[in-house]
Amino acid sequence: MSTAPPSTAPPDAAALRERVRAFLDEHDPKATEPLEFLRARFDAGLAWVHYPEGLGGLGLPRELQAVVDAELTAAGAPRQQAERNPIGLGMAAPTILAVGTEAQRKRFLRPLWTGEEIWCQLFSEPGAGSDLAALATRAVRDGDGWLVSGQKVWTSLAHEARWALLVTRTDPDVPKHRGMTYFICDMHAPGVEVRPLRQITGEAEFNEVFLTDVRIPDEHRLGAVGDGWKVSTTTLMNERVAIGGAAVPREGGIIGVVAALWRDRPELRTPGLHDRLLRLWVEAEAARLTGARLRQSLAAGMPGPEGSATKLAYARINQEVSGLELEMLGDEGLRYDDWTMRRPAGVDFTRRSGGYRYLRAKGNSIEGGTSEILRNIIAERILGLPGEIRVDKDVPWKDLPK
Repeated sequence: MSTAPPSTAPPDAAALRERVRAFLDEHDPKATEPLEFLRARFDAGLAWVHYPEGLGGLGLPRELQAVVDAELTAAGAPRQQAERNPIGLGMAAPTILAVGTEAQRKRFLRPLWTGEEIWCQLFSEPGAGSDLAALATRAVRDGDGWLVSGQKVWTSLAHEARWALLVTRTDPDVPKHRGMTYFICDMHAPGVEVRPLRQITGEAEFNEVFLTDVRIPDEHRLGAVGDGWKVSTTTLMNERVAIGGAAVPREGGIIGVVAALWRDRPELRTPGLHDRLLRLWVEAEAARLTGARLRQSLAAGMPGPEGSATKLAYARINQEVSGLELEMLGDEGLRYDDWTMRRPAGVDFTRRSGGYRYLRAKGNSIEGGTSEILRNIIAERILGLPGEIRVDKDVPWKDLPK
């Protein structure tokens, strides 16, 4: 008599699978409008199962989300278009869950997950990029709310966003890390002006945002007054996991495009290019598996500085692989398909030309934390090396050189 191999599925997987099938019986994907289906999925706790009940989840281990996704995909259910709202899903949601009030969680998480409300991130400023704590955008208390004025820059999706994660300075008389407060900002509020910033690709994927006496109600404050740096760190740790640790299949992303080019165009091959492609393929696969391990570790708590390492590797590999592609293409790689000024809603590394990939990848080592800053984080917080000397750490922000 043969013995079936032991199951490697989590103990709750079978029950969850039955729950998903019961949901599908009640909400036929073929007969339900896609948005209504996504709303019902959230309400049933099948959006992100590791979130609490009533907030799109069931309080289950994170890895069980794969069970839900597999059942819904097999049934032809409408797909959540995560690429439309990467900041909302990767940064706003975990920040709101971690530090938001119950009212904030109930108000913002559902339309965020369904894609009804797009989010952006108002962090960087002309004088506060890598040194975020040097920011100068002021929030001044005004009755039951705040008046915010300042300038933010490099803001992806600001032209599409309904809401923004906003960090401000509320107390200039204390050291820079202690005088910050974090808000949710209505991008449609009076006083918010969004201007496009044209990139090296010819497009304006991101923007600069001017805030002039923008009124924000105090109920849209995330965390305590003065805790803006602490809340920002929560956002940034999740951001780096979202960028560098995203789930991708083997040969996903740019390395898959270049590997396909190698297979389809034998006339482009040389021994030197072959050696470089193999090395980068192995590095891309190692980074992919590291990202998978990092996502598994998230089940035990909030992300730590390890996300900086995956984001750093992602940026370097993308830049090297896109450069290799142009070398393989030779004269073809010198052509760029389209300099039309557009304001796209996202980045598409796989369906554009090699020239686009090469130019756009240059931003990977800047956005989401510069590679230089990430190396400092890795050195200090993971390797335990001595930190850089910081002479401004205990100086009130108002006394710092501007």
